[in-house]
Amino acid sequence: MIKAIILSAGFGKRLHPLTESCPKPLLKIGKETLLSNTINFLQQYGVKQVVINVHYLSEQIVEYINKKKFNLDITIVNEKEKILDTGGGILNATKNFKESFLCINPDTLWNLSYTNELKQMENEFFLNKAKCFMLVVNKIKSFDNKFKGDFNLENNLITRTNNESLKYIYTGLQIINPEVFSNIKEKVFSMNKIWDELIKSRQLLGIESNIDFLHVSNLDIYKKLSIK
Repeated sequence: MIKAIILSAGFGKRLHPLTESCPKPLLKIGKETLLSNTINFLQQYGVKQVVINVHYLSEQIVEYINKKKFNLDITIVNEKEKILDTGGGILNATKNFKESFLCINPDTLWNLSYTNELKQMENEFFLNKAKCFMLVVNKIKSFDNKFKGDFNLENNLITRTNNESLKYIYTGLQIINPEVFSNIKEKVFSMNKIWDELIKSRQLLGIESNIDFLHVSNLDIYKKLSIK
């Protein structure tokens, strides 16, 4: 897996007032920003090419990337006119990708423990000729205990039919075959549109993470993680 997109266009409203003047990916946990932590994780895994989509306070992210000079190929795709939501952002930023790629959210605190799980994801993805393969975690392992479940998981099959008993949270890491966008006409859409279609045809696959889920979901959680 040599290509990845880091989703960095959001407004980060749940982290106001910090994100009124700083984009969420540039918030720091320890010595690293959320963005640099994610880039370092991808680099250590062996990713060679990264696309970062930006919109809100985009000039700060562009300046940051130019100053840091990370040791891999980084392309910034700026959603200047309007934010394209998660699905639209991925499609717009990776429309020149011919092969499958990683998609990662920078607001999860990625560490080297995830390397083995990502390798397992990659193996299962190609073994099953999957269209989309995600890493999910049981909500009991989430540092933020207010998270409700997004999905259920059984034998690598992702579902979400009963909203009352959804046990698993999306970690922010998935592998995508660009073919999933082939019938999409919209420019602005959520990745949930893709996931729901794949769920209907029993083609959304995933594995369970065994790592404690540390995710910068709001200001209170950010403050707690900053001193953890």
